[in-house]
Amino acid sequence: MTYCVALRLEKGLIFMSDTRTNAGVDNFSTTRKMFTFQTPGERLITIMTAGNLATTQSLISLLEERSKIALERDPSIMRASTMFQVARLVGQTLREVIVEIQNKGQMTAASFQATVIVGGQIKGGMPTLFLVYPEGNFIEITEDTPFFQIGETKYGKPILVRAYEPTMSLQDAVKLLLVSFDSTLKANLSVGLPIDVQTYDNDTYEVATKTRIESEDPMYQSISKGWGDALKSAFQTLPSYDIESGKRES
Repeated sequence: MTYCVALRLEKGLIFMSDTRTNAGVDNFSTTRKMFTFQTPGERLITIMTAGNLATTQSLISLLEERSKIALERDPSIMRASTMFQVARLVGQTLREVIVEIQNKGQMTAASFQATVIVGGQIKGGMPTLFLVYPEGNFIEITEDTPFFQIGETKYGKPILVRAYEPTMSLQDAVKLLLVSFDSTLKANLSVGLPIDVQTYDNDTYEVATKTRIESEDPMYQSISKGWGDALKSAFQTLPSYDIESGKRES
């Protein structure tokens, strides 16, 4: 399983992904799920993947290979003129990989499904995010949907819905996403540390910060413990429900 989140703020974009992959409860490993393509001063594109590892690795390998080909006619996310075109190329490539696997008759196509978040900015356009589905179609971020999640999404979503503000700082947004990840980590063992984090400032066309948060990271531990303590404290301040007053006469 996987958990990846991309969030758009007024000041920029934030990408966060876990690194755990598993083939059963006794076979866990660490694999990167965040990949960045950039031409300084011209474009930055970040891709996060969730789903079958063979599919996602083939997708990234194809995108990297095609980005190095010099011929202008070849499809490449490094030569696409807009982020919309980038999302379209990623969707086509993802579908191409899944169909190829299916045609080889190894297993059903459903066994090789994958979902992708694509985000970034190309000069002349605005920073944006796309959610790409296995069928190759995609949707773009909106003001009503300011973030995308892929993988194990349900445990970390409530805090994002409640606490997100488009004007929040990149630092506060990273803290928000770490709380979302902490909730997911505690609820699902197939999502795990380390966590990869990348931030992007609007109109810079290069990575602002990029780091990997390990389990012993003091700031992460402080946020995790502080969030747990705050939840317990908030719970204690809530009024107790008087179940006796809720009885109804039959």
